[in-house]
Amino acid sequence: MRYLTHLECSLCGKEYEADKLQRMCPDCARPLLVRYDLETAGALGRDALITREPTMWRYRALLPVQDESKVVSLGEGFTPLLHATRLGRELGLSHLYIKDESLNPTGSFKARGLAVAISRAWELGAQENGVVIPSAGNAAGAMAAYAARAGLRAHVFMPSDVPVPFLLECQALGAEITLVDGLITDCGREARRSAEEHGWFDVSTLKEPYRLEGKKTMGYELAEQFGWQLPDVIIYPTGGGTGLIGMWKAFGEMAELGWLDENVRRPRMVTVQAAGCAPIPRAFRAGEEFATPWEGAQTVAAGLRVPAAVGDFLMLRALRESNGTAVAVSDDALVEAQMRIGHLEGIFACPEGGATLAALETLLAQGWVSPDEHIVLFNTGTGLKYPGVF
Repeated sequence: MRYLTHLECSLCGKEYEADKLQRMCPDCARPLLVRYDLETAGALGRDALITREPTMWRYRALLPVQDESKVVSLGEGFTPLLHATRLGRELGLSHLYIKDESLNPTGSFKARGLAVAISRAWELGAQENGVVIPSAGNAAGAMAAYAARAGLRAHVFMPSDVPVPFLLECQALGAEITLVDGLITDCGREARRSAEEHGWFDVSTLKEPYRLEGKKTMGYELAEQFGWQLPDVIIYPTGGGTGLIGMWKAFGEMAELGWLDENVRRPRMVTVQAAGCAPIPRAFRAGEEFATPWEGAQTVAAGLRVPAAVGDFLMLRALRESNGTAVAVSDDALVEAQMRIGHLEGIFACPEGGATLAALETLLAQGWVSPDEHIVLFNTGTGLKYPGVF
């Protein structure tokens, strides 16, 4: 049962075939989105489409890999949704949850997106020259892991000040590493130049269609773990924003499939960025469609040090369509919150995960969230990879 139909430009709407390697829309250089025949799929119902496999591949009918033998998996997805009772009690919240993505292979949510991207790239012939990615750390490790499992050559470009655990991880997984003086945007330029020179397939954030599909499974999982209800608020740390965009796509797909009751409202989505690199909160407050690149980006949360994102308009669109918001928090606040999550809930969160709690406290002080609402914080990775933060 496969329902993939085509790719669609997220900005101009032009359609492209899905059975060959594609990157971004040639006409407007914006991300391509995967589309499915949801009417046919929906007629079968949830029970027919969801397998019992305890990974994100339980939703494989609504993922783009067509040949099951090309699925590259390390057991990613279906991570715990934990009721944060002690932390919630401290904040006066009865329904506070943490979706803990640190239990994914390679220790972060990046495993989801790269599992699908590498699977689909392998299926469509990328093995001839290999794959390349620019990354602040977690995505590089995930890409290296799945490329190794598929037998693809992996090339990663990371900032020269990347935390050492990320570097060691990529070395251990056999990737060819290039360190770049600068930020993730500088790494992106070098990766793009090298991809053109050597014929590598570039799996940069939202510059190919399939990482987003892996990330959207977080939305499917939340719905299933909540008994096909949805929380009122999702607070998510965003750099490139694929997870936020993917979940919003998933909620739309589930509504069209008929998997959600008509009275189920989609969550208000909250983007969290660091005060030292906050292009999305700034653009959201200004009512802009696109975000101006952030100058002098600096934060201890490596995954949030993304001064410009190709999917900026998709993040802003999801925030506005969901009646959500965007929050910037200081490094001091996110590190303190990271420690509190550990002390109260036993989760060694990454700094980006800590940022979600810091944002929640800001929103509580503003009265933007109510004590009786169901709120989900996303911890996107393990704190073990960030020794320098402490």
